[in-house]
Amino acid sequence: MGCRLNLAEGESIRALLSGRDTIVVNSCAVTNEAVKQTRRAIRRARRERPEAELVVTGCAAQIDPQAFAAMPEVNRVLGNAEKLAPAAWAAADPVRVQNIMAVRETAPHLAASFSTHARAFVEVQNGCEHRCTFCVIPYGRGNSRSVPAGAVIDRIAALAESHAEIVLTGVDLTSYGPDLPGAPSLGQLVERILAHVPRLQRLRLSSLDGVEIDGRLFALLTQEPRLQPHVHLSLQAGDDMVLKRMKRRHSRAQSVALVERLKAARADIAIGADVIAGFPTETEAMFANTLALLDDCDVVHPHIFPYSPREGTPAARMPQVAKEIVKERAARLREAAAARRARWLQSLIGSTQQVLIERPGDRGHAGNFAEVRLPHSRVGEIVTVTIKAVQDGKLIA
Repeated sequence: MGCRLNLAEGESIRALLSGRDTIVVNSCAVTNEAVKQTRRAIRRARRERPEAELVVTGCAAQIDPQAFAAMPEVNRVLGNAEKLAPAAWAAADPVRVQNIMAVRETAPHLAASFSTHARAFVEVQNGCEHRCTFCVIPYGRGNSRSVPAGAVIDRIAALAESHAEIVLTGVDLTSYGPDLPGAPSLGQLVERILAHVPRLQRLRLSSLDGVEIDGRLFALLTQEPRLQPHVHLSLQAGDDMVLKRMKRRHSRAQSVALVERLKAARADIAIGADVIAGFPTETEAMFANTLALLDDCDVVHPHIFPYSPREGTPAARMPQVAKEIVKERAARLREAAAARRARWLQSLIGSTQQVLIERPGDRGHAGNFAEVRLPHSRVGEIVTVTIKAVQDGKLIA
């Protein structure tokens, strides 16, 4: 469930449990809806596999283990640290969840293969030092900790033998490095990966915090051809007062200026963004600023979330926007974002794109992360195609 980091860790869990008749639900807690989806997945899995062991782990399980242990469908609950530890899987206790804030080491196990995916996901960072007022994820993931560059490079070198594209993942990816000797930056890590793994064809980064994109990383994003032209930013809102109440570290103007600089330096960069609708105290005028940010930051890969109050967070104690208004604002954001994305896709007709073929072999993603449908090709290879049309939000080659 949820983020690419869970996907990366899921492959590690799959390797740990090879040959075991176990269902693992790797949960998400980013919103109340994500927790509800986790519960639905648990119930569905039990109906489909009544005899299998069913284990729940991930952020929702870390934050509220007893709630999942109380579900009759669940056999065991493991925390986010335990899910990557062989000893925890070998144990029998029904609930095994430690204090995530006390965890200091990085994940001990990086996935050796991603046999079910055309691209491989490599965790380089976990946890978060920041405390955005709406977010519970630090309580599911703990404080920020980084994987040493040597381990990352070794893993990517092995994965590059069978995967044309690698995605670097983390909870707060741009905070990579301060806890390591010499305090390397994410930009330095990317440089080392590209230098030491010449076989790697495409490197992609997951969500970035714009205020932490330094000159080195900016240069790589805009000048390095193997780093894909797709930047996903954690924007969250387009109004300065809302951003302040969220305890974000950037202003609206900083986000707009960053995107302008990125696009000026590399015109084909496609911008993605996380945006929250209906944050507590958000007025219609504040919302209008966020709506306008979609155009001002040229967002073509939108992740729109209606605000969801999470118990224990400061935002949950703020004056709430009515649920029907939150829902309506999220719908307006999605409608505006869809219109902008449609215009962008139309602008790509006639262009040449390099597409990584994914299962079942007649689809894939271009470097800018637009989805492309094309004649059947071998899964995992990169093909060069000319875009002929747009259909149902997909490029047709």
